[in-house]
Amino acid sequence: MSVERMLPTPEAVDLIGLVRDIAERELRPRAAAAEEAGEYPRDLVRTLGRIGLLGLPYEEAYGGAAQPYEVYLQVLEELAERWATIALTVSVHSLSCWPLATHGTVEQRKRWLPDLIGGDLLGAYCLSEPQAGSDAAALTTRAVRDGDAYVLTGTKAWITHGGIADFYTVFARTSDDGSRGISCFLVPADLPGLSFGAPEKKMGLTASPTTIVNLDGVRVPAERRIGREGDGFGIALEALNSGRLGVTAVATGLAEAALQAAVAYAREREQFGKAIIDHQGLGFLLADMAAAVESARALYVVAARRRDASMPFRHQASVAKLVATDNAMRVTTDAVQVLGGAGYTRDHPVERYFREAKVMQIFEGTNQIQRLVISRELRSPG
Repeated sequence: MSVERMLPTPEAVDLIGLVRDIAERELRPRAAAAEEAGEYPRDLVRTLGRIGLLGLPYEEAYGGAAQPYEVYLQVLEELAERWATIALTVSVHSLSCWPLATHGTVEQRKRWLPDLIGGDLLGAYCLSEPQAGSDAAALTTRAVRDGDAYVLTGTKAWITHGGIADFYTVFARTSDDGSRGISCFLVPADLPGLSFGAPEKKMGLTASPTTIVNLDGVRVPAERRIGREGDGFGIALEALNSGRLGVTAVATGLAEAALQAAVAYAREREQFGKAIIDHQGLGFLLADMAAAVESARALYVVAARRRDASMPFRHQASVAKLVATDNAMRVTTDAVQVLGGAGYTRDHPVERYFREAKVMQIFEGTNQIQRLVISRELRSPG
């Protein structure tokens, strides 16, 4: 079932068509087996990079595609509908490039950004720590200036692409001045002192490695600091506003996949002499699932259009992330219910979708944090 989309340009229509074709041909057939085996498909990521999907929202001058965020998010949804791990990879990689692309100097961008978004390199975003998750300003990883370098020491937790990334966007404390004492660094993966824990044993997205990142006296050249000292926390939060929209699109694609699987099953499965989709109880459940997917899609498109128009969008991003990921959890749960006992087995993909949806309510800011952001926006006058 192809989702009809409102796209801003004929180029965008062609891009979505290309992504859909590639995702159906290359992603969907491999997803279940790779998730079962916990095997990360780096070859597919390189393929997506070489056709430009890792640099969609970035400037053409640096090798990007200069696509509106609205289009980039719809690409993520198409990918997630076939394989959530791949869509998450593109979203996290884009998030990892964002500080350099928006706060790096012209010289830094010219030097590093083309390689980062060109397809061969994979990024990771290192903000969270074992004791500083939702309270990111409490991070304790230190960056001490030593001549023409900074020496980074500390531990980052829950890092997507940990151990396989080629570069790490790391936030570390350069002073004790609270949130104003954090700076941002672009850390190559091959520096001495950088090591990784064993991959976390997760309930979903098992093909995507998530690890601890250890920084044991990692010496990072000062030229790899992004922005001024003390600007890191603001950079991190700005990046997350866009990253939350990425998660929103991934969650929407995952929910669409669950809806499609449930509808297909309900059309074929018969009980009491007719297809179960024709029983009002199941038909109404499927209708609610469809409404949830459509509402999530509309929310992220509205937020992305505000971003593309250089309008404030933090509130809209938090609303979209909250609604879309809660909806994805509900839709995948209901998809299992539609399939009944079959939905609880690994013979059908909905149980995997159910497991994958849960983490989307947690990462890029838990949904409790989204409610906090939204309520604070409501509290502010004007």
